[in-house]
Amino acid sequence: MNPLQKISQSFENGIIPEPTYKLIQKRFSLVTNGIKRIEKASSIKYPIVYIEPSIIISGTTNSLDIGILYARTIPLIIDNSIHVVIQVSAPLVAYGLKGTIHAILAHEFLHYLELITRLSNNELISDEISSNLFENIYSDNTRLLEPRSVFNDNTLISHITKKFPSGFRDHKLEDKVLKLWIEKKLPVSKISLDTNTVKLNATKLSNIKLNELLLQQLEIIKTKNSKLRKKKLY
Repeated sequence: MNPLQKISQSFENGIIPEPTYKLIQKRFSLVTNGIKRIEKASSIKYPIVYIEPSIIISGTTNSLDIGILYARTIPLIIDNSIHVVIQVSAPLVAYGLKGTIHAILAHEFLHYLELITRLSNNELISDEISSNLFENIYSDNTRLLEPRSVFNDNTLISHITKKFPSGFRDHKLEDKVLKLWIEKKLPVSKISLDTNTVKLNATKLSNIKLNELLLQQLEIIKTKNSKLRKKKLY
């Protein structure tokens, strides 16, 4: 699929103005370079990516819980095969720094690997997400693989650990998104975290085919991950 197809459609339909459209097109190379970097650092192919022409706002009625989702990992089952799509928000591409974009892409890549691991172990029917943002952050950090067990790029690992110490937060990026996107009435998708769930049919799950090479690579990563976590404990 063309990762910029939805952006082009939004521009053609007059939803996104031309300067913003051109900015996203110009800076999309940061995304493609980030994907190549992650693939080189992990020796694993990155899943399909597309740019979503909106910013996704998540939260509850408690204003302290409101957050911005710059990217999401979405699993699809097509013809008994699992296809994972990484949805990246247009404002991240337009206003994010290179390190921030690469860190978020790498973080979603860890989600992808965690999802495939759970599928291979028949552990996933519904990926439930807490309606509380802070509970969700804790759950997110405890179940993902250690970046050092996946990547051999120290700068990339540093980007991830600095950007995601306890949930992603980038105040400069948030200010730009607020002033240059939300206040200009560009597309916003509002969801609550308790509806941001992945539900997969149990019958289809039992029949899915996973890439054997990827599963072999994951076994090596899981061994490294286990050793790194034991070192942390002791």
